[in-house]
Amino acid sequence: MLRPTFIVSCLAAVAAAHGDHDQKVVAGPHQGLWYNTLPGDGGTQADSVFSGISTFGRLPYLPCLASKDINYDIAFIGAPFDTGTSYRPGARFGPSGIRQGSRRLNLYGGYNVPLATNPFNSWATIIDCGDIPVTSYDNTFALSQIEQGHHSILSRKPTTDSALPGPSLQGKTLPRVITLGGDHTITLPLLRSINRSYGPVSVIHFDSHLDSWRPKVFGGSPSEVASVNHGTYFYHAAQEGLLRNDSNIHAGIRTTLSGPSDYENDGYCGFEIVEAREIDTIGTEGIIKKIRERVGTEKPVYLSLDIDTLDPAFAPATGTPETGGWSTRELRTILRGLEGINIIAADIVEVAPAYDTNAEHTTMAAADALYEIMSIMVKRGPLSVTGAPHDF
Repeated sequence: MLRPTFIVSCLAAVAAAHGDHDQKVVAGPHQGLWYNTLPGDGGTQADSVFSGISTFGRLPYLPCLASKDINYDIAFIGAPFDTGTSYRPGARFGPSGIRQGSRRLNLYGGYNVPLATNPFNSWATIIDCGDIPVTSYDNTFALSQIEQGHHSILSRKPTTDSALPGPSLQGKTLPRVITLGGDHTITLPLLRSINRSYGPVSVIHFDSHLDSWRPKVFGGSPSEVASVNHGTYFYHAAQEGLLRNDSNIHAGIRTTLSGPSDYENDGYCGFEIVEAREIDTIGTEGIIKKIRERVGTEKPVYLSLDIDTLDPAFAPATGTPETGGWSTRELRTILRGLEGINIIAADIVEVAPAYDTNAEHTTMAAADALYEIMSIMVKRGPLSVTGAPHDF
C-alpha cells in the first residue's frame, strides 16, 4: 500500500512539471545500463557475448543488398552454398556457424596484440551485410547469384577515401569484401566479380587440396554443370583469365593425387605450391617468405582460405578433412606474416558446423583466422593509391 506522503510527493512533481513547460522529460530506461563504453583503449559492448543476434565479431548488421545507400570500408557477406562438394555436405551452414564462433572476438575490446591494431576501433567502417540469397536447386543460377551479390557489395563507394584514385580498373577506390562460405566452389563467382572491378588478380590459396583439377579428372565428366565444383574452380578461373600468370600460390597442400600430371596441370594454371610438410624444414618464416616473394606487396591480391588447411585435430568440421595439417597457432602466425600485402578481398570456406565438436573448435578457428585477415587489411589502410594518413 502506498503511503499518503509518497502520493502527495508524486502529485507535486507532476504539477511542477506541468507548470514548467521548458523542463526536459527524463526518458527511461537509461541506455547506459546496457550500451557501455569498455574501459581501456576503447570499444563498446551491447549484449553479453552469449546473447543477442550473431554477426561477425558482433559488428553492426546492415542489409546491404536491400539498400544501395549503405557504405563501408570492409564488409562481411555470407554465401551459403554447398552443392559443389564431393564428400561431406553442410557448408551452407558455414556463414552462421562462423558468426557464432566469432562471438568472443570483441570481448575485451578487440585489440590484436601481435599486429598492434584494433580492427574494431580504427579508421575503417566495418559491417556485416548478412547473406547473399542462394538457391540450393540450381548450381549455375546459385553461382550467378553469388557473383552478382558480391559485385553489388564490392562496387560501392567506401566510407573512407572514396574520392581518391585506387587500383581498380576504373581508377576508383573500392571497399574490401570478406565472404563467409560455403564450399570452395564459391571462389569462382567471387573471382569473376573481382575481375569485373580489378581484372586478373594474384591469389593466395590456403588449402590441403589443389582445387585446380581438370574437370575430366575431378567429377566433371557427366555435364557442364558437374564440371564446376569445389575441386575444379581454379581450372575454370585460369581458363577464364581471372588469374595473373605465375603469381599465384597454394599453401598447406598435402592431398593425394591422381598422378604427377595433377601438379603439371596446376603449374599451367599459374600456381606455385607450398606443401604442408615444409613447415617441418623451413618453418612458418620460410612459408611466409615464399608467399610474399610470389605475390609481392603492391599488386591486388585475393586470399582464399579453406579451413581444411588446419589439421582435423584443430578443425574437424569441414567437407574434405586431411590429416597432417597445420595447427591453428601456425596458421595464424602465417596469416600475420602477410601484413603489408595488398589484399583487396578474401573468403573462408568449407566450414561445415554439423561435424564440429560441442566446443566449436572449427568455427572459432575460422573466426580467429578472419580476425587476423581483417587486422592486416586495417593495417594496410584504405585501397586508395594516395590516401591521406590514417590512425591505424
